[in-house]
Amino acid sequence: MDPVDKVVVITGAGSGIGRATARVLLDAGHRVVLAGRTPESLSETADDRPNARAVTTDVTDSASVRALFDGVVSAFGRVDVLFNNAGVFGPSASIADIEDEQWHTVWRTNVDGAVFCAREAARVMAAQQPRGGRIINNGSISAHRPRPESLAYTVTKHAISGLTASMLLDLRDIDICVTQIDIGNAATSMTAGFSNQTLQADGSLAAEPTFDVDHVARAIGHIVELPLEVSVPTITVMARAMPYAGRG
Repeated sequence: MDPVDKVVVITGAGSGIGRATARVLLDAGHRVVLAGRTPESLSETADDRPNARAVTTDVTDSASVRALFDGVVSAFGRVDVLFNNAGVFGPSASIADIEDEQWHTVWRTNVDGAVFCAREAARVMAAQQPRGGRIINNGSISAHRPRPESLAYTVTKHAISGLTASMLLDLRDIDICVTQIDIGNAATSMTAGFSNQTLQADGSLAAEPTFDVDHVARAIGHIVELPLEVSVPTITVMARAMPYAGRG
């Protein structure tokens, strides 16, 4: 039986989707480990709640990630859920324009970071008793249709789809559920400019609608509380009127 209060690790917990999700799960009584690079932001997310634990972590550094999960196991004895959320959008650039360091920065955060965290979570979940857990990867609708001039971000989110598909296959027999949540235009700092003028696939500029990030957090909260007999391989949560269908 799944524990009522779960041990949840959230990367990128200092802002945006990570912060909103952490607060929903904390309100629900789960023990939430907040991982991110900036201690002050993590502290703001935790807001002195007794069931929150902030751990400064660089997801691009495998040793830092290993230390995060070792600490969680030492403190709580297990990991029930990883929300693999840390990510960056990177530069607005097409293939002809992107620089080496811009590419490597986005790849290291969005792909290396996700792989390092999923690897450690899977190792812990496979060994603990009761065995198993849930890993939720933050993908993007850009994993299906790109935004113009979003080369690095789009490629990395396609990589997350591949990571999710491989993990779904490889981990199902050891009681680990894997989900990819693809989000479109949740209102965060990353989408702050979308309500003004945003480049469209036809070259025009147009305002795009956004929606309250709390709806994403509540969707994730529902998945977290499902029993491990239930798998949710993919879910898309997006602003209804955004110009998604015409992209690509």
